[in-house]
Formats: sequence, C-alpha cells, structure tokens
Amino acid sequence: MKTKILVTGGTGYIGSHTVVELQSAGYEVVIVDNLSNSNADVVDGIEKISGIRPSFYEVDCNDKPGLAKVLTENAGIKGIIHFAASKAVGESVQKPLMYYRNNLVTLINLLELMPEHGVEGLVFSSSCTVYGQPDILPVTEDAPVKPAMSPYGNTKQINEEIIKDTIHSGAPFKSIILRYFNPIGAHPSGIIGELPNGVPQNLIPYLTQTAIGIRKELSVFGNDYDTPDGSCIRDYINVVDLAKAHVIAMDRMLGNKSEEKVEIFNLGTGRGVTVLELIEAFEKGTGVKVPHKIVGRREGDIEKVWANPEHANKVLGWTAKESVEDTLVTAWNWQLKLRERGIQ
Repeated sequence: MKTKILVTGGTGYIGSHTVVELQSAGYEVVIVDNLSNSNADVVDGIEKISGIRPSFYEVDCNDKPGLAKVLTENAGIKGIIHFAASKAVGESVQKPLMYYRNNLVTLINLLELMPEHGVEGLVFSSSCTVYGQPDILPVTEDAPVKPAMSPYGNTKQINEEIIKDTIHSGAPFKSIILRYFNPIGAHPSGIIGELPNGVPQNLIPYLTQTAIGIRKELSVFGNDYDTPDGSCIRDYINVVDLAKAHVIAMDRMLGNKSEEKVEIFNLGTGRGVTVLELIEAFEKGTGVKVPHKIVGRREGDIEKVWANPEHANKVLGWTAKESVEDTLVTAWNWQLKLRERGIQ
C-alpha cells in the first residue's frame, strides 16, 4: 500500500510541482487548498503529467474542523508538507494581520491535529528571509536568524520557533524545515507553472507577463544597492529541483534517517544573480525583450542573499541541477502555453 502524504497549498506553484514529484516517487497524495492564489484546474495538470489524480479538498487551513475531516476521511496519512501560506513581502507590509492569521494559525492547526491522526513528520516550507541581510555570504544554516524585515519574513521565523517548541515539548513527530531561496521556472512539460490570481506579486510571472504584453513594464525596485549593477541579488532555484528536495526530505523523515527531531536545510544553487542580470538572461535565452524601468526601493526587500547549499548537498544528497538560463526558458514556455489556452 502506498504511503499517504497530505500537501497543504498543493494546487499552488511549488505545491503542484511537489505533488507531481511525490506521485512519481510512489506516494499517494491528498491536497488541501483554499484556492486563494491558485486554481482547481491545476489538479488536471498534475494528472496529465503524472498519470495519477491526487485527492483534492477545497479547504482553508484556518478551518481546523475542515482539516480534521480531511485527515479522518484519509486515515493513515504519515506525512504533511505545509505550503499553504500568504507569501508576498510587499503585500505583507500592507496587510500584516492577514499574514499573521494565514501563516501562523494554519500551522498551529496542523501541529495540534498531527498527534491525533498518527502523522509522523512535517516538512515545512520556510524561507531565506529568516536570515534578514546576512553578515556573511553565502549563507549557511548556522547563520543567525535576524529581525525580520517584513511581516512575511516574521511569520516564517515564528513558525520555525513554533515547530521547534512543539517538538521540544515531546510531540510525537519529526520536522524538516526547508529554507528556500527564490524558486522560478515551470515544469518542462509546460503543463503546470506559476499562475497567481490577479497581478503577480513575484518577479518571474510579472516578467513573463510583461514580455508577452499583458503588463506594460516591469519595475525594478532600486538600482542603488551595494551590488555590481545596483539591483538586488537573489539565488534563483528551479522549481522542479526544489520540489524534488521535498520528496527526499519526506523519505528521510519517514525512513527514520534523520539524526535530529528537527532538521534545517538551505535550498539554493549557491549562485547570486542580480535582478538586472536575470532580465538579461531571460532576454538572451528567449530572444524576447522585457520593457522595464528602475523605481525606488521597496520596503521589506533585502539587498543581497544567496545560499551555501553544501549541507543539503551532503546530508540530503540533493543538488540544484538546472541553470538559471534554462529555467527562465521554461518560465517563458509556460507563459506561451497559457496564451495558447486563452488564459490572460
């Protein structure tokens, strides 16, 4: 019998790619998602790629009785991957209470329900934002967690503490916390990718929508940072590479290979790329120009951050394989497929 995994936010960007990889690895997947930033059609896309249709429940993780019902109806769920969260830095500055409710209460609900339903492990979707502006680059897992520069970043820090405190108190499960750097790209099939509802809050969908003419121009927030061209530096990681790390983490927890009850891993490429370099790489890889303008800095943005992924490379046996250039081409192919389907 296949091992059952619950994926919250499983119709979202990273969630949907992870569901595909979980199913390919032989897991049975149950998705819960409130569709606040995704679409139920994504389940069709997952089925097209993997040949398997995951169970899907339109449930908000703030709804604890709703979550409990899903766990009861799908008895035997062994692991949870928790993606469901609001995730835009800029929006979190404008709507902090929404972020604290969505990102903290949802996790607390899951942690309370896990022992009642015999769930053995939680993979938590965290972020490099917990490091703030690091003193030393590239960033290792030993770097200090700094005061958050946005409510979004703060929710990730608080959630990590909630997980550690809960497990320290004797909760009967393990957790692996994955600190992502900047996921980009789409599945190579072009069947699933990043498709936020409304105006994109993330760079790449805004960039591809600008390149195809949906948006007038892309705003680059600041060109006066202490970086080679003045724009912010990030570590851009292919979303399929990122998804595969979640499968490895789940295998590790459920196979009792983890040395500690809570483990933390940075997931990145180890290469820092500026926003302007990213635009240039996109234009070079696709042959399509991206109209863009420099505007003022955006509140909550960190100047530069990229990963030292050696811990994940050695302990998990995971590495980011796809280049930024090739990944940007997958993002563009996804945008073209959306146009073919009459979306946007």
